[in-house]
Order: sequence, then C-alpha cells, then structure tokens
Amino acid sequence: MGSLVKKIKINPLFWFVIGIGIITGYFREVIMVFSIVFIHEMGHSVAAHYFKWRIRKIELLPFGGVAEVEEYGNRPLKEEFIVIIAGPLQHIWLISISFFLLPFDFWTSTDHKLFLTHNLMILLFNLLPIWPLDGGKLMYLLFSKRLPFLQSITTTLKISLFLLFLFTVISLYFFPFHLNLWVVLLFLLFSHYSEWKQRSYAYMRFLMERHNQKQNPFIQTIPIVVPDKSTVQDVIKRFQRGVKHKVIVKNQSYEPMRVISEKIILQAFFEQNKASVPIGRILPP
Repeated sequence: MGSLVKKIKINPLFWFVIGIGIITGYFREVIMVFSIVFIHEMGHSVAAHYFKWRIRKIELLPFGGVAEVEEYGNRPLKEEFIVIIAGPLQHIWLISISFFLLPFDFWTSTDHKLFLTHNLMILLFNLLPIWPLDGGKLMYLLFSKRLPFLQSITTTLKISLFLLFLFTVISLYFFPFHLNLWVVLLFLLFSHYSEWKQRSYAYMRFLMERHNQKQNPFIQTIPIVVPDKSTVQDVIKRFQRGVKHKVIVKNQSYEPMRVISEKIILQAFFEQNKASVPIGRILPP
C-alpha cells in the first residue's frame, strides 16, 4: 500500500476545485470529496497492484482519478474489468459506513445526506459511457471483446465524443453557470483530443508489448482467416485484446490452407521489415 501512495499525484484541476470550495466556505465538503475520490481511486490501484500491473502514476481528479499503467492492452479482459469496477464498488461500503455512523453525535443527518449526495454524484458521473471515465472504459472493454484493438479504441472515442457533446448540451441547459462542471467537461474534451492523437501510438505499443511477451497470458485462441494476398500489416490490424491468434491463410489453389502463429507474424513486422509483404509469403518454421 505504501508503494501505491507514493505514486499518487494530484491534478492541478483538483486543487482548483478545492480552492473554490475553501474560498466559498465549503471546506467540510471539500474534505468529503477528497476522501471519496481518494478511496475510489485506491480501489482501482489496489486491484491493479494485486494483478501485478505496472503502475506508473495515480492521478487524482475532482470526479475520480486516472491510473497510468504500462500494460498497453495486453492483460486479460477479466482482470481489466475487475480493476475498472473496483473503483465504483468502494462507494457501496462508504455509503454503508455513513448509515452506521448516524447514531453517533459527531455524524449528523446533514453530514449523512451530504456524504450520500457526493458519493452518488461521483459514482454516477464515473459510470457515464464517456472516456476516460469508468463507464467509458467499460464501453471500451465491451468493444474489445468483439473488435480488433485499433477499431475498438476508435469506435469507443467516436461514441464517447458524441455522448460528451450531448452531456454538454444538457449541462448548458440545466447548469449554465456551474464553473466546476465546465472545468471538468473541458478536461474530458481535452482527454478525447489527446487520446485520439495517440491512438496509433497506443496501437504500436500494444503490438510491441505483445511481440516482446515471453509468455502469452491468454488462454483463448481466436483464428483469423485471411487471403494469401493480405499484407502482414493488414493481418495484425485484426489482432484483438484478451486473446491469442492463429492466422489461417487461404489461397486460390487447391493447396491446403496454412496456419501461422501470431508470433511469427509479429516477428515479420518488427524484426524482418516485412509489413507490406503478402502473408502468403511468410513461411512458418
């Protein structure tokens, strides 16, 4: 736990929201929000630490947090699902504790209602299907079950941006002067822009990490059937997260179809400079 605490960084946006709270006389609420966000993010981080993920940084934001890891989409999807929901699950016991403290004098009904409100707001906001909120990551995980890596992240960001636009329009109508909300919305918009620019980089890191893995952590094997004229780079664009692949190469002749492991194809791409070579010319050992 101590090693995780050392990796915690507080985003300037969080300090901005705290500063507004203090100036406007809501210091008690600020402490509540900070505690809730901290515990929410530690839920993610402890789960990631349990699975021995390489955690680079844990950044606290007003509505949750972001844990920067060095896994690049090459962990089992079940693990990632647990890490994602470990944050929202913390709100269950936090709310339960508030009910437990009600009989005590130091925890008033006003404190209880305020604590419940902040917990539910942070929980529900985080479950919105908008990147990089927990709901957005769950949506990305769902697409990753069915789509190749690059297509899943592109689809997630497009849908997420559309939903962010709708949420912004609704916020403009109901909360036109809510400064904190507009700061958070601007942060989400910047996150979309940044993630979109880096999607090709994320894709290459996904492939490199997969290529460098000494042991494949995935049990399920999904075949990919391609014509022999498809290039190596066309084939690897169909690689998915959470599974390993065998590539079945079909041709126009009556020769039996050949099977090539993903390891051989990744070697051709990274080590042999054969990205544009037809897959039919890649010979398995």
